[in-house]
Amino acid sequence: MSRPRLQAEFFSQMSDPQSLRRMFDHLPGVFFFVKDDQGRMITANAAKLERLGLKNESEIVGATDDQFFPPDVALAFRQDDQEIIRTGKSVINRLELWLDEQRVLNWFITTKVPILGKAGHIIGIMGMSRRCEEKSTQHTVREVEAAVAYLQAHLQQSVTPAELAKAVGVSERHLHRKLQECLGTTPHELMLRMRIQSAAEALTKTATLISDIALDHGFCDQSAFTQQFKKRTGMTPRQFRQRHVMA
Repeated sequence: MSRPRLQAEFFSQMSDPQSLRRMFDHLPGVFFFVKDDQGRMITANAAKLERLGLKNESEIVGATDDQFFPPDVALAFRQDDQEIIRTGKSVINRLELWLDEQRVLNWFITTKVPILGKAGHIIGIMGMSRRCEEKSTQHTVREVEAAVAYLQAHLQQSVTPAELAKAVGVSERHLHRKLQECLGTTPHELMLRMRIQSAAEALTKTATLISDIALDHGFCDQSAFTQQFKKRTGMTPRQFRQRHVMA
């Protein structure tokens, strides 16, 4: 019997296809989850349920990130998920902001992979996160945090990669490499994402006109803002605002 056939026959004999995921309930410090292609939670391990303040798995099924996280953080998760679904490329050991035990945003290492359906197309993603504790990684975190902090303070300005590198105190090439290693993105893309995340918070917490939000976050007009927002989230700013209000 071939090895692939042996494997396939073993899995076909399992009484519960979900039994393997129970292992994640016993891995300390690991938060496991599955989402469909609409961003709705399908399942999560006990550690993640506890972290979100939930007692039963049924409470998370069908929920979305914006029910548990600030709008800008939820949007960042949505951007990453949509990119995985669009490209089919996994995210391996990347730094990401998440809630720690005190429900304060902290750095975690996250891995996400696409889930294929029987028809061969991507139907969702599954992933896991763990706290970032390695010393070498913490050094990288500080550099990334410096870049994020500078961009956060200059959301209304057009910051070039060279200006960002100078502000962080490293070379442009070095900063580019570190951002790719940690966040899987370039300085320019990071700037766009942060503007969009900040704009998302304004969309949900204020009644400011979308055109004004666009200008307040460094976009030349509402059309450019809508194009970039939809590219990274799968929704227009208006749809995002309506969805959050309805939720």
